[in-house]
Amino acid sequence: MFVVILSSCTNVLIGDRGKLDEDIYLNYQTKTDLELPFEGEWYVSVGGRTHLNGGHHFVTRGSGQRYAYDIGIVINGRSFSGDGSRNEDHYCFGKRLNAPGDGKILALENNIEDNYTPGSVNDDINENTIAGNYVIIDHLNGEYSTLAHFKKGTIIVSVGDTVIKGQEVGKAGNSGNSSGPHLHYHLQNTPYLLDGIGLPAQFLNYYANDVFMNRGEPVKKQIIRKS
Repeated sequence: MFVVILSSCTNVLIGDRGKLDEDIYLNYQTKTDLELPFEGEWYVSVGGRTHLNGGHHFVTRGSGQRYAYDIGIVINGRSFSGDGSRNEDHYCFGKRLNAPGDGKILALENNIEDNYTPGSVNDDINENTIAGNYVIIDHLNGEYSTLAHFKKGTIIVSVGDTVIKGQEVGKAGNSGNSSGPHLHYHLQNTPYLLDGIGLPAQFLNYYANDVFMNRGEPVKKQIIRKS
């Protein structure tokens, strides 16, 4: 994840930093028809509109991450097999990641080494490489999706490519400022990496804890999958 914080303001909505933000974004309706950008069941470790659930709130205001998700795979209460000391031990490492909606590949990075040991960040990670390997998709309607922390060398699209919802773009990894293999996803209102206002992302036709959601926003501790 880009930023991890703890906050005691567990019941405060993230729009409360300013009346204008609250008026504009608190009830924002996503324009893009989004679907979950992975196959199978994944676990939401960060996501939601409260500080307790969100994890990216406040300190990331202006970087597009206010409504960001960190998502991985959990099996029998664990995200990895063995002692989890290798990236390959983690269930989501190397799993397919897809375009969440139709659009155009605006920017990407594909050559940053995955962190050698889950739980620690490589010494050469800096403010310019905190997203690790990433893809930005322009949905051509003022919304932009960022998917981050891909496994090095696995992104299979190029800048300028047109992609459709559900099309594979790469594999989950542990690159950049990441606490372990996972997918970081957020929607924002600018085309620039980590420079914009985060937008609520409503996904269509998925299951959350086995309950079908026609349209909704996943929340921390939910197990989610496409219908």
